[in-house]
Amino acid sequence: MPIPLPMTRTRLLHPTVPALAVLGLLGGLAAPLAHAQQQQHRIITLSPSLTETVCALGHCAELVGTDRYSSWPGTVAKLPKVGGLQDAQIERIVALRPDMVLLGPRSRAGERLSALGVPVQVFDARTHADLQRMLLSVGQSLGESARAAELVARIDRELDAAARRMPAHLRGRSVYVEVGVGPTAASAASFIGETIARLGLVNIVPGDLGLFPRVNAEMVVRGAPDLLIGPAASLMNLAERPGWSGMRALRQHQVCQLDADRMDLLSRPGPRLGEAAHMLVDCLSGLPQALR
Repeated sequence: MPIPLPMTRTRLLHPTVPALAVLGLLGGLAAPLAHAQQQQHRIITLSPSLTETVCALGHCAELVGTDRYSSWPGTVAKLPKVGGLQDAQIERIVALRPDMVLLGPRSRAGERLSALGVPVQVFDARTHADLQRMLLSVGQSLGESARAAELVARIDRELDAAARRMPAHLRGRSVYVEVGVGPTAASAASFIGETIARLGLVNIVPGDLGLFPRVNAEMVVRGAPDLLIGPAASLMNLAERPGWSGMRALRQHQVCQLDADRMDLLSRPGPRLGEAAHMLVDCLSGLPQALR
């Protein structure tokens, strides 16, 4: 049976702050940065989400290096790779002479780079609200405040459009979203969980467990999800997990197995969030219509 949906939902752009109001507000902030629109930056990003954000704001050509995992758009594959979250190559970063390094809070590189005089900006996009702040802040730094505000509004429209496409027989259904080994799940409090809620689904992993908690097989069995979503590589042998063979979602083949590219799309809190929502709707719509 469908689970009743809550009456409230999280929006990327708060309904009391129209896009035009955001544009007007940021217009004043952008004035001191008008020269930045003419300036050619040398940018290094240390997370795929930040790489995608820079490119979505029209400054892909100013990237001089990225982390090893950045893969979209395809042009960034040719850029120098400077390590990852925990093993950023400080010497190589400095040698590339960046005037802007964008990274996440769990990177060990921030303090070392700052001590060397390298300009660093730190972002932590774990929720839709975090993502909005990240997009607007990067936009302001690049002299693209209006463009960033429109990007935020566009993502909101895409989320609404994806929700309208969700088949009626799936709305209100419960879902378990696996994002990594352990297994690791996306809880209702994470940006993935918020996307799931916008689509009219109910996450069986509560937010009070943390954003991306490790869960055990028994917990998922008790949650009895109607739908399963996760990486194809780890969902191939679900029936072998203790107690899972009798799970309704498995018996009725209600499993979205996502390849690496689609998992990247789902797991990166960035400008393609709306595209990720549409991808989920496409996958779920293609499942056998066993849930009635």
